[in-house]
Amino acid sequence: MTPLLSVVAGPPGAGPSSAAGTAPLDVLVGLFILLVAAKVGEEIARRLGQPAVVGELLGGFVVGPYALGLVTPGDVATVFAEIGVVVLLFTVGLEVRLDQLLSVGKPAALTAVIAMILPILAGIGVGILIGEPLGTASFVGLALAATSIGITSRVLAEMGVLDRAFARVVLGAAVIDDVLALVLIGIVSGLAAGDLSASTFAVAISAVALVGLGFAAARRARGLKREVFTWPLFADTPLVPAFIVMLGLAIVSAALGLAAIIGSFVAGLIVAETEAREEVSHEIRPLAAIFTPFFFAVTGANVDLGALLSPRIALLAISLAAVGVATKWLGGVIGARRLGRWGSTAVGVGMVPRGEVGIVVANLGLATGLLTGTLYSAVLAAVILTTIVAPFLLSWAIPRALAERESAHDRQQPGVRPGGTTTVTPIATSTGPPSDA
Repeated sequence: MTPLLSVVAGPPGAGPSSAAGTAPLDVLVGLFILLVAAKVGEEIARRLGQPAVVGELLGGFVVGPYALGLVTPGDVATVFAEIGVVVLLFTVGLEVRLDQLLSVGKPAALTAVIAMILPILAGIGVGILIGEPLGTASFVGLALAATSIGITSRVLAEMGVLDRAFARVVLGAAVIDDVLALVLIGIVSGLAAGDLSASTFAVAISAVALVGLGFAAARRARGLKREVFTWPLFADTPLVPAFIVMLGLAIVSAALGLAAIIGSFVAGLIVAETEAREEVSHEIRPLAAIFTPFFFAVTGANVDLGALLSPRIALLAISLAAVGVATKWLGGVIGARRLGRWGSTAVGVGMVPRGEVGIVVANLGLATGLLTGTLYSAVLAAVILTTIVAPFLLSWAIPRALAERESAHDRQQPGVRPGGTTTVTPIATSTGPPSDA
């Protein structure tokens, strides 16, 4: 079978009919295989009591070029995957209220900073320990530093805990993490190329401004009527204008050098403050169910476990992955310690997956010549391992965090006095969201 999307415009000299006849068929068949593989994987994972994302990743790997070789993701599959993760983070934003997110600002910022510094220092240490120069070691540390929120947010949404304090800390820390990663990638790349310009810092400032303006817009949108969304004649449903806003902010975010998902997440926060929230949230779910699996299937299809057949690469990759998991975990435990033992643990493991951010850094290191083929393969394998292990760690930590919270809540409930009379505490009525569900 022709690899997925490898033929888009037809062979040289072919007419339009050839390009329109053969290539789209390969594209459609390839997309069909990816979607079916993701859904079959999801079905198996769910029946085994595992997060759906694990099945989607494994389904993509099985049909990908490094296993059965049925498909090789190309540009169109990448577009579907990007739309999928943009829609995913938009739906996550819809489930999070701005006040709830801002209420965890301090632990989120602390978690982001600590959980970025620790992996960088540890990665540099490992690089120097194996005899690499400081520049190369810096890229190893940077590849372990940035968190990819796509996988974590999917697991949090599946488990219905997006309203919990630890989930809000993870989401807030991920936004801050992305801005910090942008700055550090620019600095390290500039130092490697000997060209550290003011434009790097200008882009970082623009990124901060985008997030700040997005939060301000969310406040201004509070209570916005549904009719505002359906006023245009083309908008039979609020979903259409909301989808346009989502894509627009995703484009602006990507243009500033941030991940597009940050813009779509902010768009979700804005729409969540309006009266159209419930309707948009309901109507976006079928789109998410179709497009989001492409992101995880494509990620899985790009996993090359063959590199791990080399004992040296395997040992280095496993060591880097272990360091990456431990340092993010520790960063969450320290930064979010006020959430309790298991709440902070859930934050730590939620910061574990590196995903596409780490892959971008590894590719940048290879392009600059600072990462050799062997070290590049080890770093890439380590990034992928953190991505695969994260859903399992989350499914282990989150139930314990919930149980811990319930136990703390029970201890705060009115008790029975020694004389046998019950202590009754009046319950205050509140229409607002809970401060820490």
